[in-house]
Amino acid sequence: KELQVLQVQSKIQSQAKDEMDKSQREYYLREQMRAIKTELGETEEAAEEIEEFKKKIKKAKMPPEVEKEAVKQSDRLEMMHPDAAEAAIIRTYLEWLLDLPWSKQTKDAIDIKKAKKVLDSDHYDLEKIKERILEYLAVRKLQKKTKGPILCFVGPPGVGKTSLGRSIARAMGRKFVRISLGGIKDEAEIRGHRRTYVGALPGRIIQGMKQAGTNNPVFMMDEIDKIGTDFRGDPSSALLEVLDPEQNYAFSDHYLNVPFDLSKVMFITTANMADPIPDPLQDRMEIINLPGYTEEEKLEITKKFIVERQMLEHGLSKKVFSLPDATIKTVISEYTREAGLRNLEREIAALCRKVARKVAEGISVTPVITPDKVHEYLGVTKFLPEAEQETDEVGVATGLAWTPVGGELLHVEASVMKGKGQLTLTGHLGDVMKESAQAALSYARARAKALGIKDNFKEIDVHLHVPAGAIPKDGPSAGITMATAIISALTETPVNKDIAMTGEITLRGRVLPVGGIKEKSLAALRAKMSAIVIPERNKKDLEEIPKNIRDDIRFITVAHMDDVLNVVLKKKDKPPAKAASGPVRLKSGKRPAARA
Repeated sequence: KELQVLQVQSKIQSQAKDEMDKSQREYYLREQMRAIKTELGETEEAAEEIEEFKKKIKKAKMPPEVEKEAVKQSDRLEMMHPDAAEAAIIRTYLEWLLDLPWSKQTKDAIDIKKAKKVLDSDHYDLEKIKERILEYLAVRKLQKKTKGPILCFVGPPGVGKTSLGRSIARAMGRKFVRISLGGIKDEAEIRGHRRTYVGALPGRIIQGMKQAGTNNPVFMMDEIDKIGTDFRGDPSSALLEVLDPEQNYAFSDHYLNVPFDLSKVMFITTANMADPIPDPLQDRMEIINLPGYTEEEKLEITKKFIVERQMLEHGLSKKVFSLPDATIKTVISEYTREAGLRNLEREIAALCRKVARKVAEGISVTPVITPDKVHEYLGVTKFLPEAEQETDEVGVATGLAWTPVGGELLHVEASVMKGKGQLTLTGHLGDVMKESAQAALSYARARAKALGIKDNFKEIDVHLHVPAGAIPKDGPSAGITMATAIISALTETPVNKDIAMTGEITLRGRVLPVGGIKEKSLAALRAKMSAIVIPERNKKDLEEIPKNIRDDIRFITVAHMDDVLNVVLKKKDKPPAKAASGPVRLKSGKRPAARA
């Protein structure tokens, strides 16, 4: 037993001695290296690096609590072995702290007239947004300490949301930073990782501030409606602090672990749709809608910006390439169908390429491309105009729909046949749209006597179909269109083919307001409709519609379904009196339709 104890003690002593010998040997060799460097007159790199860090910390003009943390970390680094794993982490951390613009900022160019010229030269129309930027500059001129606004541009793809951010930065004389939030699922992308993790980095916000080099840039966050939620966290919730002027003066990134002031930053976010953005996040932003462009606006933008840019990119001069207004209109109407301008620019680029090839081959070209030559260059027409109904038909009503890329015409067809009182719905309709159809039929059944419907509903089937059956459709705004189609089919009365309509219907026949009035009116104008029926409570939205559209198309506002029928049904006899439950009618028996 004693022998075993002695053997174990001897073994432990031997291992300990070996370790001591090894560390003593390393220490001895390191001291020799240091002595050799001193003899050669070389200063120690580590000590020099620490001294450099301390000088930079004094120059950086950090807030007191940040400077205190930086000094503390530099002292820790000084005491550490240069090759220690922790030393590399602290060194990277100090570099991040020193690279951030704690006190650097650009001076705002507070010249309202000059800023207006810059915005006008970069973008056509968009008056509401330009006005908002100029208002902000005016406030900055009077009150230097005002907090940066948080704007959210919502609109279809290709209307110029991202490029508008660059123009705003140029107009204000600020740096511009852009990050894309599309597809981000990890909260650490916004707030960063803690320094304990291998390969830890600050979040996108702090990275953007380092890239800008100033603490008051125009900071654009693209595709804020495309943020995902995952088991790794909710990035949209992490943005709540960033996009709140009352909190972002002390934004805390997990990596830095010290507050960073974001209150001087002008944040701009973009989205295609506002619905997917969480409500608390929407509440922190000022939402500005950018609807699609009219044909006239597209024409002006093409002439002022697109044609010149594409000619420059393709090396063409005015001697060999020229596009008259009629040709541009042909391209807009027959080769593109979008709210924005991306496809239009592609088509103009295609024209430039065709001409550039001929010029490069030495073939003589006529510089002016007339509308009849467009088909030679771009091929067959991609989009045919909406098929116009030749006559007013029974059971066919024209509705209007909103899509993320602009407005669309929606033809609703209804047929009545012998059956057992069933309602059949086809055309890839969503749940809300199906419920609207049920409400429309219920209204027709409840008002059957007043509307002059003689059919017994138990003995007939109603089939409601919305063409373009492969395209999903949803929403309540086709309510009055479906009700009109059903009542037209039941009363065998034709519907006026030149009037489009939009509005939600209730069981009592009230017409409720809907969205997307501008986009829908553009669709009606493209389809050469003479008038649009809209809910009375949407009258306020007419102010946002350009004057040339209001001059070209008639807007009829209605409050009840009976008003809709009075306008759209081709009825010779006197319209039926409204039920007692409805609003009181004038003595003449008709409610005069208000027009914009």
